[in-house]
Amino acid sequence: MIKAAIFDMDGLLIDSEPIWTDAAREVMQKVNFEITDSLKLQTTGLSIKLFLDFCHQIQPWNTPSFEELEKEILEIAHTNILAHAVALPGAIALVKELKSQGLKLAVASASHMELIEGVLKRLDIIDYFDTWHSGELEKFTKPHPAVYLTTAKKLGMLPEECIAFEDSHAGLRSAHAAGMITISVPTMEVFDDPKFDMADYKIDSLEKYILSEMSGVPQNLLNNER
Repeated sequence: MIKAAIFDMDGLLIDSEPIWTDAAREVMQKVNFEITDSLKLQTTGLSIKLFLDFCHQIQPWNTPSFEELEKEILEIAHTNILAHAVALPGAIALVKELKSQGLKLAVASASHMELIEGVLKRLDIIDYFDTWHSGELEKFTKPHPAVYLTTAKKLGMLPEECIAFEDSHAGLRSAHAAGMITISVPTMEVFDDPKFDMADYKIDSLEKYILSEMSGVPQNLLNNER
């Protein structure tokens, strides 16, 4: 029986991935590191710490430190997201629809808690959510399952009672490893990549999920069947 829905945030509820990429490109110029489109696709969904580690393995640098670079990326991205980010098509309608069906709702994100809360307030949907949790508070963030396991615990749910919406492969791996039912919403550039086939369901937008009245995604699960 599905009792809760857990959402990723960046690239799933809000169109913030371009903002994160622009912030990283600006800051990584300090170490002469170029963020290509290919690298962007490989690192979508990772925390800034894991992103910097990924880049450092490709092209090491000595200074500035990881901590300095992370701080600058976060400051730029957080400011621009809270000022400019908008909901992705179908996101707000889906949140309201699932809440109306009696599900508990949560966000499980690699972003910091203050950004999650700020985004939910910006989108005017914070009152629909029972809780939210950041992978930054865990020893390991996505793709490790900890952020999803803790979020389920905060909701008072077992992982198998939760359905998780994710756009990135790192996030999908996290929710899958936690034992949740997964709905993957990859971007057009990676939609056909077989690595997303681990999801229980795959759709190309939350908007189509709503417009089709959930015909292609687990309506039966929301009716307490599995």
